[in-house]
Amino acid sequence: MNFSNLIIEKKGQLATIILNRPKQLNALNKQTLHEIDTVLELLLNETEVGGIIITGAGEKAFAAGADIKEFVGINEADATELATKGHAIFNKIERAEKPIIAAVNGFALGGGCELAMACHMRLCSENAKFSQPEISLGIIPGYGATQRLTRYLGKAKSIELHLTGEMISAEDALKMGLVNYVYEQAVLLPETEKLLLRITKNSKDAISAILRSITAYDNNANGFTEEVKNFGTVFNSKNAQEGIKAFIEKRKPNFN
Repeated sequence: MNFSNLIIEKKGQLATIILNRPKQLNALNKQTLHEIDTVLELLLNETEVGGIIITGAGEKAFAAGADIKEFVGINEADATELATKGHAIFNKIERAEKPIIAAVNGFALGGGCELAMACHMRLCSENAKFSQPEISLGIIPGYGATQRLTRYLGKAKSIELHLTGEMISAEDALKMGLVNYVYEQAVLLPETEKLLLRITKNSKDAISAILRSITAYDNNANGFTEEVKNFGTVFNSKNAQEGIKAFIEKRKPNFN
């Protein structure tokens, strides 16, 4: 797979999407968003891919927001279309039935923070910074931050960060529950891979069912009803039969 703004790497069951515009701090221009959408469609449909990592090239930035140069001269209809497309792509990440982890290796600002929040988990380097600075441009986030940041941090803190545009450090992001772990830059990617490998050793049917159930809650659906449905569905899988049998036989399961 060849892309102008992305590098795709595969290692066993893991696929890594690297945002590759380091001179622009990996800013999310329209072409980058289109390529993310395209590669997600491919990777999510590849049976050999068990999990996906999204990270940025270089050590300065995961993604320093949208490419502001593309905002010049756009009207209300253009802006609405841009936000609609961004929501569709980030919703595809959030609703994926394979685990997607953001390895945040520096600045995650604006659209970059929104991309990280759309992922199922976030691990970051010690130099990572998170912010929704759109207010300083006289605009608002357009790729889901007002909703996702509020879910993660609560209403009051989300309003504060949106209305001030202030950055939060990796340490503060960890304390607030925005990220799962903080690592030294050099070990961020290996630790992310290690976590994802631990996950992909489990039943893919159960992983998908858990992600569907939690996503239902995230999107204001009846998560309890969704869990009951998925609980029943997953019992039809061979992996469930294998897992239960292995437990009774006191051995490790051999999941498909």
